[in-house]
Amino acid sequence: MGRLVPAVTRALDILELFLEGDGTLSAPEVTRKLQLPRTTVHELLTTLAARSYLVPLPEQPGRYRLGVRTYQLGSRYAEQLDLAAEGQRVAREVAETCDETVHVAILEDTDVIYIAKVDSTHAVRMVSAAGRRLPAHCTSVGKMLLASLPQHELDARIEGRELAAMTSASLTDPDALRAELTAVRERGVATEHRESNPDVSCVAAPVRDGTGRVVAALSISVPMIRWSEEREAELAELAAKGADDLSVSLGHRTGPR
Repeated sequence: MGRLVPAVTRALDILELFLEGDGTLSAPEVTRKLQLPRTTVHELLTTLAARSYLVPLPEQPGRYRLGVRTYQLGSRYAEQLDLAAEGQRVAREVAETCDETVHVAILEDTDVIYIAKVDSTHAVRMVSAAGRRLPAHCTSVGKMLLASLPQHELDARIEGRELAAMTSASLTDPDALRAELTAVRERGVATEHRESNPDVSCVAAPVRDGTGRVVAALSISVPMIRWSEEREAELAELAAKGADDLSVSLGHRTGPR
């Protein structure tokens, strides 16, 4: 392992300060926040501005904002993102923590498609596969994704449609589904109990991209023999953390839950 270069670390610390507040800072503010020598701060700001990572504000002398180079780097990062690959990576990390089956899914019309999956190592576990398509209203990931839609989009997808049942516990009444989706929005996580599989319960949390839009959901699925209210609470927190981690990798800035 090579050593950290102090000057580079300080420059990056300065750039990361611009993620806070209104996105503008002065040299005295940087000096105060980072507790660095004033001369060092001025030299770093001058260097970052010369390389177009920062831009002086002509209307506010002495203040800076992020420059075009940061946008170019962010755009290149976004171009290289692969939701399925990132989802598989995060799903693996979550599964290693809880040793249960973890999925990442996206919404297509009224169905969900699983784009990533990591199995539990338990002998008794959920059997599924990446690429599988299921009715959204029967799954925790689907409920999470439907709950994240604007009301007019949700109405367009479920109004006048028959909600098919996968098990006797599946929600097939549109009004009952709408009530459930309202509860999902309030809780910030979605659950389903034996609605897609009579032997399995799941909990899911939303995955957001750099614009804050919900683009996927991450779920943890557990056989009923290992399910309890306490376990549900633990897994809801873990799913939310995993979804946040995936969101961050997609460029989303998560705040406190």
